[in-house]
Amino acid sequence: MPEFIGDLHIHGPYARACSKNTTLERLEINARIKGLNVLGTGDCLHPKWLEAIKTELKEDENGVLWSRNKFPFLWQTEISLMYSQGEKGRRIHHILLFPNKEVVIQVRDLLLKRGRLDYDGRPIFGINSIEFVDMMRSVSSDIEIIPAHCLTPWFAIFGSKSGFDSVEECFEDRAKYIHCIETGLSSDPSMIWRVSKLDRYNLVSFSDPHSYHPWRLGREATIFDTDLSYQAILNALRTGNGLNGTIEVNPHLGKYHLTGHRTCSVSIEPGEAVKSDYLCPKCHKPLTIGVAERIEEMADRPVGYQPVHAKNFRTLLPLSELLASLFGFSVTANRIQTEYARLIQMFGSEFNLMLNTPETDLKKIDDPKIIKAILLNREGKIEIKEGYDGVYGVPVLDEKLIDKKMNVAQRGLKEFIKD
Repeated sequence: MPEFIGDLHIHGPYARACSKNTTLERLEINARIKGLNVLGTGDCLHPKWLEAIKTELKEDENGVLWSRNKFPFLWQTEISLMYSQGEKGRRIHHILLFPNKEVVIQVRDLLLKRGRLDYDGRPIFGINSIEFVDMMRSVSSDIEIIPAHCLTPWFAIFGSKSGFDSVEECFEDRAKYIHCIETGLSSDPSMIWRVSKLDRYNLVSFSDPHSYHPWRLGREATIFDTDLSYQAILNALRTGNGLNGTIEVNPHLGKYHLTGHRTCSVSIEPGEAVKSDYLCPKCHKPLTIGVAERIEEMADRPVGYQPVHAKNFRTLLPLSELLASLFGFSVTANRIQTEYARLIQMFGSEFNLMLNTPETDLKKIDDPKIIKAILLNREGKIEIKEGYDGVYGVPVLDEKLIDKKMNVAQRGLKEFIKD
């Protein structure tokens, strides 16, 4: 089977701060538009969403759920664990993948003995990560636990607000059952490569979308080269064989890349916040320490270091956001949605356009600015004003900037050829 792209961190309509209009059908439609080949179900422990999954999808003998129109899903949810460990309050999110419906039902019944599952698609339990691993393994050794958006401040294994300094500190001797960590929007593999104690963990990237729209769905994803079965994907996640890298947004776009204070519109580069004792220079309230600062605390390698066996990754700004930045509209504006639909009709899917279409075929697009922007995007050359403290980063893109960057890129290519 050829490579396929998976987004295995999804939410349904019952998770807090997520779109109530999400349906499996809309997820499928927009996954096809995006160019995704497999999705997580999202929130499969929530009773209403579980019922929808069982009604609308049919599981095969390989643990893959198929829609009526033959689109594949895997059983998946996210869980929030809130507990104390090491004399500190911890709030950690984990992605869970399940091999089949029977295991999902067993986990549901086990967790119902410890709390409720009906009030939030992302349920909260006062269970530490060590005990949680034991609970899942008591049901099935094929359940995969992946620490989610591993560096974001509030709900992550390495988050500045309540996280740990290593996987081993969080899971102790159960760390041997953790095989992957999710990079999250505010970091990418190049940042995580700077931390040598994370070398043994495979890096995956998923979108964690709070809506079903293409500009959220698949904004980050993982490329697989395996059979489309739960066991094949599980083996890839656990061994790295069959993991062909990730698709990432520029981490500057993430809401927690820099340290800052949203109320005062203050963002601070790594290493600078210590000068004010991590207090906002305007109001003197605590700053939210961002992912870039957290990496500097954890790193034992220089910027640019790449482990020998590291997987490649591609940096892409989603097409809707690229068009919105180019024309000065929001992603929901009619002009942007019309242009987006036209491009998808021409090239089949967003990933096909953004990743695979030869430059010569891009000439079908009658606007040279769009062509230039796509080419810059492929090279990861779109400038982003960094996000901080819950504020998304902002692409900085206009015609003059595109022309300038294209000239730089072309000059660099000529110098490369000459050398």
